[in-house]
Amino acid sequence: MGAASVLAATTLSACGGSSPLSKDVTLHMVAADYGDPKTHNSSTKYWDDVVAAFEKQNSHIKVDVQVLSWDVVDDKVAQMVKAGHAPDIAQIGSYAAYASAGQLYSADDLFTVSEQSDFLPALADAGSVNRVQYGIPWVSSSRMFFYNKHLFEQAGITKAPKSWDDVEKDAKLLKANGVKDPYGLPLGTEEAQAESLLWMLGDDGGFTDSVGSYTFDSAANIETFQWLKTHLVQPGLVQASAPGKTNRRDVFADFLSGKAGMIMGHPTLLAQAKAAHIDVGVAPLPGRTGPSSDTLGVADWMMAFKQNGNKDASGKFLQFVYQEKNAVKFLDEYGLLPVTTTALTTMKNDPKYADLRKFLDLLPEAVFYPVNKTSWGPVSDAVKADIGKAVTGDPKTVLSKLQVTAQGLDNAQKS
Repeated sequence: MGAASVLAATTLSACGGSSPLSKDVTLHMVAADYGDPKTHNSSTKYWDDVVAAFEKQNSHIKVDVQVLSWDVVDDKVAQMVKAGHAPDIAQIGSYAAYASAGQLYSADDLFTVSEQSDFLPALADAGSVNRVQYGIPWVSSSRMFFYNKHLFEQAGITKAPKSWDDVEKDAKLLKANGVKDPYGLPLGTEEAQAESLLWMLGDDGGFTDSVGSYTFDSAANIETFQWLKTHLVQPGLVQASAPGKTNRRDVFADFLSGKAGMIMGHPTLLAQAKAAHIDVGVAPLPGRTGPSSDTLGVADWMMAFKQNGNKDASGKFLQFVYQEKNAVKFLDEYGLLPVTTTALTTMKNDPKYADLRKFLDLLPEAVFYPVNKTSWGPVSDAVKADIGKAVTGDPKTVLSKLQVTAQGLDNAQKS
């Protein structure tokens, strides 16, 4: 692809020592599997190929990569660290707790200043604790509103909804036309934090305020969930199963089988929908009174642990992994978005990525989870467990309970 890199096109130079290492080192890495068991595209193949190429150029460094399911990878790394056997490198979902405990090398230790400055500012900020970057963004994604054009046409709907009232109106028309899930509302444990934040952003709400304090029970958030309860859930305009027991994979499956009219989606789903011959429309998130200018951005993280003292070797391997040909291969395989400004510009100008342009346009200003808060992990777990109750019970009670939990966890982490 030449210049059409989806990561920085410059070859990464060694920061922790550019000369060959004088002793043999074996790096241990744990990585998440992005593959689909149904298509047998496990990430193991990618890492095997990268490691083989790296070891051919770096005779003193061997790399052992353990690829694990997303269901267990974060817990596995936590167990390894607790047992005193931290991996040298981990590619998982969160980094902040390890950074706050002083267990990670900073990005300064691993990359040059110019390489660091190419990371998208929002991602660099999300990867920083106390203004020092420890989380190295690996891949990113943004979210948009998806709708089935064929189902819309059958129901007499001529354009994408722009406001929440439009969503309600269109959902009623879809239901009257026999659509099983007019709107798919997944607030189950798989990814309730994403769906809930997307709706909060539509009314200028969110999980935190401008200084990083949790705001679950803000007036805007309570209004959001009251609206969902009153206008979508109680009238039966969402899937038959309770939102709090419905996972993202369930509504995605319904959308891909033509049973759901509207859902929130990411770039990978767009490719899957086209492969399933769904005539899919993609639009900005509908907001309370009109299209939302915000969206959710999601990133997964690379990090290097200090425990084994392998800074130079870890830096060399990460620099190799982030080279153009290696990064492009991974992102193209799984339909993910870049993490650098250079790559973002290149992709937006490349016709190959025309379908992704809307997602790319939103990425620089996307709102990310507060992953740089060490409390976010357990707070996210609480959101997954409880926020679905806010559309069946009393929103204020549910969100106030989450606020107390989040504040308590945040205070405990700071003490």
